[in-house]
This record gives sequence, C-alpha cells and structure tokens, in this order.
Amino acid sequence: MLKRLFYSLLIIIGLAVIAALCLDRWISWKTAPYVYDELQDLPYRQVGVVLGTAKYYRTGVINQYYQYRIQGALNAYNSGKVNYLLLSGDNALQSYNEPMTMRKDLIAGGVDPADIVLDYAGFRTLDSIVRTRKVFDTNDFIIITQRFHCERALFIALRMGIQAQCYAVPSPKNMMTVRIREFGARLGALADLYIFKREPRFLGPLVPIPAMHEVPEDAQAYPAVTPEQLLELQKKEKK
Repeated sequence: MLKRLFYSLLIIIGLAVIAALCLDRWISWKTAPYVYDELQDLPYRQVGVVLGTAKYYRTGVINQYYQYRIQGALNAYNSGKVNYLLLSGDNALQSYNEPMTMRKDLIAGGVDPADIVLDYAGFRTLDSIVRTRKVFDTNDFIIITQRFHCERALFIALRMGIQAQCYAVPSPKNMMTVRIREFGARLGALADLYIFKREPRFLGPLVPIPAMHEVPEDAQAYPAVTPEQLLELQKKEKK
C-alpha cells in the first residue's frame, strides 16, 4: 500500500514538472516573434522601457545584467530606435534606488535628461509593463532587458492587451541560477495573470510620455508615485 502511494506521488510530481516545463517553453514560443537580438532589426518606437536591476551584487561586484541593460539602452537611444527612455525599477530604500541609478549612468553616457522618465513603482515586471500603459499612457514600446526576461515581460504584455517588442541584450555566461529563478518567476506570472488576476501594486495619476518633468538630483520620488503614497503602500504590505 505504501509503495503504491509512493509511486503514485512520484508520478504526480513527474507530471507536474513536465507541465511546468511545457508552460515555460510555451511562454518562450509565444513571445519569440517579438524578441530582437540585433539592434538593426529592432523596429522604431517612441519609448524604450528599461527594466531595473541592482547595479551591484551584495559582494560589491558590478552586476553584468545591469551593465548590459544600460549599454543596450544607450545603443537603442543613440541609434534612434527610441526617443525616450522610461526607467522602471524598485525604490525600496533611500540607499537602493534603481531608476535614479540608471538615470545617472545614462546621462553620463550622453542621454539628454529631458528624454528620461522615471518610474519608481516598478516593483515587479508586471507592475513595470502595466504601468507603462496605464500610468505613462504608452501602448506600443520597446522593452530592454535580457532574453529570458524579455519573454516573461512580453507574455505579460500580450495577456494584458499591450503591444510591445523587446530588445534582448546579452546575458552573462554563468546564469544557471538566474535561469532557475526565472523558471519559478514564470510560474508566478502565470498564476498572477490567470488565477489571481493581479494588477500593479500602485498606479497613480496619468503621466503621459512625452512630457517635460524636472527631476532634481536629490529626488527620491516622482509625481507618479509620491513619497506619501509609497509610505501608505508600505504600511498596507506590513498588515
């Protein structure tokens, strides 16, 4: 009896793993037509959305994923493939500010500050993609990130009725751990989209692109997400 239950459990686990792998491959297949590896093949769009990540690892070593995304954003901007760069990332702490860090590096790389828009409420990929449409009033844009991330971001866009393409920038050679995490992230995205029907944690007022916004160098927030609103959001998450 125990042996039969054990084998039945193994079969169920095996089928679950196979189903998860099939879903992972389905996401890659469904989004493949919208991913561009070569800059010259990338279609023109007014806005390029750079998905945020930490500039440094905890060890203090620079994050190559970050480096490649910044360089990809510079390449897309300088080649005229996009006119504006929307920098979407987390702003969890005063010392950890993905959009402002990206902004500084892009300006140092020659991007006109007037062509940069900040989104401090890009807590997750779903938030970044949906907010681009609902807050920044942009429905057809270029996503800039690594290919594995492109696929998940595009899948979210397709499911939400948002038009997008993705410029797949290079990935570091040793990315096995990241790819395993991505496998779980895709399953989470499917659950968010089809089961929980999640929306971004925060939306806020409409901030169309292009629009001129003065962002002081010491800014910790942005009109789309005020400090008071972020504080209120954090209180709700703690409850």
